[in-house]
Amino acid sequence: MSRGLFIGGHWREGGGAGFGSIDPATGETVWEAAAASGADVAAAVHAAREAFEPWADLPREERVAALRRYKAALDARAPAFAEALSRETGKALWETKAELASMSGKVEVSIAAYDERTGERENAAAFGRAVLRHRPHGVMAVLGPFNFPGHLPNGHIVPALLAGDTVVFKPSEETPMAGELLVEALAAADLPPGVINLLQGGREVGQALLEQHIDGLLFTGSGAAGAHFRRHFADRPDVILALELGGNNPLIAWEGADPEAVAALVVQSAYVTTGQRCSCARRLIVPQGAAGDAIIAAVAALSDRLVAGPWNGSVEPFMGPLISDRAAIAAREAAGRLPGRVVREARAVAGLSGAFITPGLIDVTGETTPDEEIFAPVLTVRRAGDFEEAIRFANATRYGLSAGLICDDEALWARFRHRIRAGVVNWNRPTTGAAAAMPFGGLGASGNHKPSAYYAADYCAYPVASFEASAVSDTLSEIKGLRP
Repeated sequence: MSRGLFIGGHWREGGGAGFGSIDPATGETVWEAAAASGADVAAAVHAAREAFEPWADLPREERVAALRRYKAALDARAPAFAEALSRETGKALWETKAELASMSGKVEVSIAAYDERTGERENAAAFGRAVLRHRPHGVMAVLGPFNFPGHLPNGHIVPALLAGDTVVFKPSEETPMAGELLVEALAAADLPPGVINLLQGGREVGQALLEQHIDGLLFTGSGAAGAHFRRHFADRPDVILALELGGNNPLIAWEGADPEAVAALVVQSAYVTTGQRCSCARRLIVPQGAAGDAIIAAVAALSDRLVAGPWNGSVEPFMGPLISDRAAIAAREAAGRLPGRVVREARAVAGLSGAFITPGLIDVTGETTPDEEIFAPVLTVRRAGDFEEAIRFANATRYGLSAGLICDDEALWARFRHRIRAGVVNWNRPTTGAAAAMPFGGLGASGNHKPSAYYAADYCAYPVASFEASAVSDTLSEIKGLRP
């Protein structure tokens, strides 16, 4: 049994019911503990509240030093942490090693982002000076996802702590071990008690956390969950929401590029991480005629070559399982309901656990399809009569996270990037391409205009404008309309 919770600088067992996580590739249990009770949730928020002012009042250099100690702890734990991530998520080891590298790299990037986006600025004025400063919000609730259970919550937690906020973190109930390992590394950095707190459990624990006196919710997850949080906090404008949500992301592959080269970009966009990235391409748009036919054929042929298997198998896989058997069943059923011609069926993989699924490809040209995100390796393809129609198809979604164009025509790229509605817009690169030194987030049902990554600094602190004079001066002459 794991210790489970970390509250006020101490590990403790939760007061709720027991639960656990499994390796979806094998069904083996990898983590077990008791969930947090309502009293545990209240204690975690109280500890974070008590720690807030002392932490925020520290010189920024001390918080920077603490986060650099965290980076050193992550680096020391990286091999074991990456293997644990693979066990709990099923992801290939090459992916989880990259995830740990991103987590470590986030520290220095966040320090630079804080300086650039939320630092201090002073201008001379006739009365003295005008000063811009930034202040932390307070207690931040961080709800983590299962697909990148280290990297994505880390991307909220690090900038929040640098800004002077304190954190109560609840990982996904699918990946509690990943959350525990992340907080273990933070605890090893010798942060003051209460600065970081860990709760474990399912939706009821998250809901109990949101009922507490928190100052912000930093969330990565589905569009449906994001819509729920918007409604929940509609009457609480004091709580800042930073919502990084899903997408029904389009990828246009147009004429002029080699079909096999196009297929490599499509496969990396649609099927990486077994389709469990919010930025994965869900809709491929190609030209009508022979050029489109060639692209579809090349994508289908390359998808047949992708190795699906366990993270520690004898052959390195491209794809692991989905997070659970339940998720795989739901994905196959969703793919089966799509109208059109099945080019490649999304089906179970013989000889492997029920969480494995093959890449699906469905030609839905001329069909009406639901504007939903299937969080799995399922790609629809639609043929467009011209490039303008392709852009209209691409924008026909309430989401707006990522979008991509594959073609060799720079003029088409200019038209595309000016017209497409998305927060991440890539040219001849996978839709999943992102960088810590750039913003990451979307509009519409994909977010609330508070992108993360480099721009996370923006939602972790608020600007304060000050007009200052170092001494009291006589300003009587500035008052108009006085009687003698």
